[in-house]
Parts: sequence; structure tokens; C-alpha cells
Amino acid sequence: MKTNIRTNMKQIFTSLLLGTVLLLSSFKAQEGIDEVLNALRSGNAAELAKHFDDTVELTLPDKSDSYSKAQAQLIVKDFFSNNGVKGFELKHKGTSPGGNFAIGTLQTSAGNFRTNIFMRTRNGKELVKEIRFQSID
Repeated sequence: MKTNIRTNMKQIFTSLLLGTVLLLSSFKAQEGIDEVLNALRSGNAAELAKHFDDTVELTLPDKSDSYSKAQAQLIVKDFFSNNGVKGFELKHKGTSPGGNFAIGTLQTSAGNFRTNIFMRTRNGKELVKEIRFQSID
């Protein structure tokens, strides 16, 4: 009887421990996307670039290509400066097998841009793999 109770207690403890680890890891992943969204809201390219992968796919109204982290930061900084970022309105945020994603509207003085952010997990860290800015007519 004591053996069954011990076995059950070990199973319960193991389940609780595993559940706690999974829960905490999901908060960590969401923290990365939230920091990216805050950088977009403020139009802060340097803060946004802290979350860039080594290469980033950028799609802008006038160009689309894969850039190094440093190049992508300069291009996004130029885009933010030329358009005067006013804010970012989140429409949807979620997770996919490869990482997190978010969809929203970048509000600028030059007009609004539908924005898609795709992140992936690499070495336990959420990194921006792709950002698309598409002009909304």
C-alpha cells in the first residue's frame, strides 16, 4: 500500500514539475514577441534589431530581400524615419510550430502598413526571422 502511494506521489510531482516548466517556457517565448511589438509601437529600430536573427527577410513597399542583422536594422530605421511611426495596433498574435507570429497595423504619418512579424526559436531565444510592411490603401 505504501509503495502505491509513493508511486502515485512521484507521478503527481513529476507531472506538476513538467507542467510548471512548460508554463514558464511559454511565458518566456511570449516575452520576446511582446518586446518586438513594443519596439514597433515606439518606432525604435535599435530595440527591434536586438531581436533580429542573423539574417532577416524584409518586405517593404519598395523592396524585398534577405538582409544581415546590421543591414536590416539600417533599412528599418530608415523606413521608420521616412514614415514617422505613430504607433502599432496589434490585430492577432499566436504561436506556430516554428515560433511566434503577430499581425497588426503600423500607424505612421505617411499612412498605415499591415505588418506581419514571424519569429523562430533558436538556442532557446525567440528571434525575428521575417517582417513584412505592406501599405494599406
